[in-house]
Amino acid sequence: MQLAALDWTIIVAYFALSLGIGLWFKNRAGESFVEYFASGRSLPWWIAGTSMVATTFAADTPLAVTGLVAKNGLAGNWFWWAFALGGMLTVFVYAKLWRRAGVLTDVELIELRYAGKPASFLRGFRAAYVAIVVNSFIIGWVTDAMITVLRTTVLVDLPTDSSTDLWLVIGLLVLTGIYSVVSGMWGVAITDVVQFLLAMVGCIALAVIAVSHVGGIDALTERTARNFGSTDVFDFVPDFGSATAWMPAGVFLAMALGQWWATWYPGAEPGGGGYIVQRMAACRDERHAVRATLLFQLAHYCVRPWPWILVAFAALALHPELRTWATDDQDATNPGTGFPMLIRELAPVGLRGLLLVTFLAAYMSTISTQMNWGASYVVNDLYKRFVRPQATDRELVVASRRASVLVLILGAVATWYMRAVHLSIEDAWAILAALGGGLGTVFLARWFWWRVSAWSEIAAMLASLALYFGMQAWQSSLPKTDRMADQYAVLLVALGSLAIWLTVTFATKPEPQSHLLAFYRRIRPDGPGWAKVAAAAPEVQCDGTLGRSLLCALLGTMTIWLTLPGIGAVIFSEWGKAAGCLGGAAIAATVMLRLANRLQPRA
Repeated sequence: MQLAALDWTIIVAYFALSLGIGLWFKNRAGESFVEYFASGRSLPWWIAGTSMVATTFAADTPLAVTGLVAKNGLAGNWFWWAFALGGMLTVFVYAKLWRRAGVLTDVELIELRYAGKPASFLRGFRAAYVAIVVNSFIIGWVTDAMITVLRTTVLVDLPTDSSTDLWLVIGLLVLTGIYSVVSGMWGVAITDVVQFLLAMVGCIALAVIAVSHVGGIDALTERTARNFGSTDVFDFVPDFGSATAWMPAGVFLAMALGQWWATWYPGAEPGGGGYIVQRMAACRDERHAVRATLLFQLAHYCVRPWPWILVAFAALALHPELRTWATDDQDATNPGTGFPMLIRELAPVGLRGLLLVTFLAAYMSTISTQMNWGASYVVNDLYKRFVRPQATDRELVVASRRASVLVLILGAVATWYMRAVHLSIEDAWAILAALGGGLGTVFLARWFWWRVSAWSEIAAMLASLALYFGMQAWQSSLPKTDRMADQYAVLLVALGSLAIWLTVTFATKPEPQSHLLAFYRRIRPDGPGWAKVAAAAPEVQCDGTLGRSLLCALLGTMTIWLTLPGIGAVIFSEWGKAAGCLGGAAIAATVMLRLANRLQPRA
């Protein structure tokens, strides 16, 4: 794919803008440790929420969605749509609690909630595990996706043994590293807003051009169904009675109803976590934290998917080999490359530059967040907690910038490893989700049940790892036709982990009463799970809104799960279905927002 002068102008202007924003916030980021990692706790909700969305819009996501559609049709996206209920619980139940906790990272909560050496060990271990293993894994797979995009577009004729693509990505990492290291969270968040807007414009433009090139919606419907082998490709929910059904009803229910609580996954942690908590911590107050998280959930599920899905349909319509790549276990070709293939084949001059900027923006927004987020664990939960507790703000800012560079280097190493073993994006998603199986229940319960202890979390963590690898070994020993679906395996790991950590909870001592009281007075959690502690602190006034918060979460989930097929129905001119779905979504959203206004504290 050749780039014209206009394309290069767009790309260079984007790089200049990103670097300029980073340099603009350089001095502000250096003012303090909290300023560097949490924007001085002064981000408005719309910036924080958009930053969350931009971070989860990485270079890998359009490719992964294309791969899911090529393999399982539209309904394949339930792999990530299933997290919506957990996301809405984070909005209405947990967001205000996280902001009330006043932590800088999610693992800092561990020593706020638990006491003693087990809590210290757990905090240090979780910080190291997430910052070094999980964070590097994420940087690795999004960088690998960016290399795939480059090799499928501007470097399509590059010899396989050439390292030009690696050097280009190294240049991107260096540029992203510069503005991320110098600007801290303010620079990351502001560039995220710009990058998200650019990325959405590019994806929408490509979707319009791709559908038009196929011949319009009717031609797209006919050709996609033919190449997929069935009209099931357009089913929002799998047709369980179809001879070509890719998923039985039990597996679908296990995924849709169980995955949100059974699995810990970056950006979709049960009860919130990771960079979502970091953005909440950066918000001005509880109300802004709730609004930011709500904006994230609605944009994540309702705004972003359909441009990707339409491009995926068009790619399948134009390239029937994508279906073969997706279903042939022996074919190592990634069907997700269908997305950048259409950029190369269809984009005119000018749009080529914008679409490359789309992927550059998606990639750089994720890398900048992973750098800042990973470094926050290294500095806040390892260096400051265990190495230099008395470090000054100046020392911590210097350490933060050095830690950001370290995180970037570790991510580069992970990229090399993942390319060496040919790990696909879909496989990386599935592995990380499976490794987090079993942690969700303890993360949800620790806020609302006083009896959960540090030993509960340690047991859940160790049990989930042991059960996951045990399940993998057992499944590998069986003939392929006798192996259970991955969704069942994840659910079994989660239930086994739940049984183990509950047993350990009752077999070990509870946290000290004084520590529980301090947590209760600070967080003011609702519900009967703190009744024993509440009796010793009658002066504490809880919100008393847990029931309404849960109802809001259910209404929010209904809004998402009705809006998704409703937008699709509009696109495919199914007006009756569109009216029913979008009308139901509007009613659910209206009731949700009215209830939500009564839940929020006044600013």
